[in-house]
Amino acid sequence: MVLKLEKIKKIEKVRSKGYLYNLTTKSGNLLANNLLVKNSGGLGTPAHERLIPGFVHRASGGVLYVDEIASLSPKSQQELLTAMQEKRYPITGQSERSSGSMTRSEPVPTDFILVASGNLETLKHMHPALRSRIRGYGYEVFMDHDMEDNPENHYKIAQFIAQEVKKDKKIPHFSKQAVEKIIEESRKRSSRAGKLTLRLRELGGLVRAAGDLALEEKSKLVQPTHVDKAKTLARTLEQQIADKYIETKKEYQIIVTQGTLIGRVNGLAVMGTDASFSGIVLPIESEVTPGGKKSEIIATGQLGKIAKEAVKNVSAIILKNFGEDIKEKYDIFVQFLQTESGVEGDSASIAVATVIISSLKKVPVRQDTAMTGSLSVRGEVLAIGGVTSKIEAAIEAGIKRVIIPKSNLKDVVLSSESRNKIKIIPVETIKEVLKEALDWKGKQTILNKLK
Repeated sequence: MVLKLEKIKKIEKVRSKGYLYNLTTKSGNLLANNLLVKNSGGLGTPAHERLIPGFVHRASGGVLYVDEIASLSPKSQQELLTAMQEKRYPITGQSERSSGSMTRSEPVPTDFILVASGNLETLKHMHPALRSRIRGYGYEVFMDHDMEDNPENHYKIAQFIAQEVKKDKKIPHFSKQAVEKIIEESRKRSSRAGKLTLRLRELGGLVRAAGDLALEEKSKLVQPTHVDKAKTLARTLEQQIADKYIETKKEYQIIVTQGTLIGRVNGLAVMGTDASFSGIVLPIESEVTPGGKKSEIIATGQLGKIAKEAVKNVSAIILKNFGEDIKEKYDIFVQFLQTESGVEGDSASIAVATVIISSLKKVPVRQDTAMTGSLSVRGEVLAIGGVTSKIEAAIEAGIKRVIIPKSNLKDVVLSSESRNKIKIIPVETIKEVLKEALDWKGKQTILNKLK
């Protein structure tokens, strides 16, 4: 500890008179002529006081919060478990007050409440004994990703925006209309009807980007136009990749948006995480050849396990509707064109069924139409995720019609300008999909066979 100048002068004056004396207190601090010199590290200082206690020890009597708990090594997790169970744990190591020596103190109190967080992947890497302790003596809570879309929570979003502005200290406050824009974006990012997203970190990035634009323009308040511009400025890496993907595929005619083609369909997919969906148009082609030697549908394009199973389920749909086992009579190949990052999930099921039936029955597919939807083995079209992002990708690619599950219709959040650019067709069965997606001119008898 550095003494103030006037205290040093006083000590020097006393020393010159010859009666300066030192006294080490019980805590190890130096007492010089009734002047207490704290943290002086006297020889009588207990070992644990010559060390800087860590968070585990500082939290004693309170709460210890550990974010991404699985990032701790197994050894550290084991030590944390010991500290929780014994409620005492030694401080080890050294500090600037330990005279360069490595010390280990006597056990120090570690009586705290542990609050830990992580994602579902965290569970795979947690120490089994530590997780067992949490389950046995505490609670495991799965946090909500969204909240109700109501006036009370609109106010909470507005409060969050004000907090972000105050935290930034530079950007201006938001106008009421700009706040409503952020609420609309929160609604869209939830991907569920009647919900607002709770992924506030991403919304916070949008708030700051809009604020920076307003600051640059020397605007007193952030306006809706700033939020709109910020959505382009603050695009995630996945969104930038998706935009580049669409641009490149259109340039080299990988994505076709006009006319009709046999055995080719525009599917829709998303890339990125739940927190930040980015839609892409996913061209799918199929070829059916006589033989049946392969005994299954061969799909290429880095498909994941769920996507492969969804492709296989299509054979049950065709058997039900056309009365023939395609795997016994034909070799069927399905290709997801140029999917560098792979495809997972079953949301391309109706697209796969459409392209195989088109190739099998030689019925052309409308290329101005894109589609997304899961498919049951009975031919029912089921809900999928990221529907708004997928529709936006279709609009960006210049597609005029999009087929989606009817159950997802309430989840679509688009501006009136975007809605005017595309026709949304909700469906419940594969028959409705085929009726809308294929050009049945001269092929009506095949359509009538669908059950």
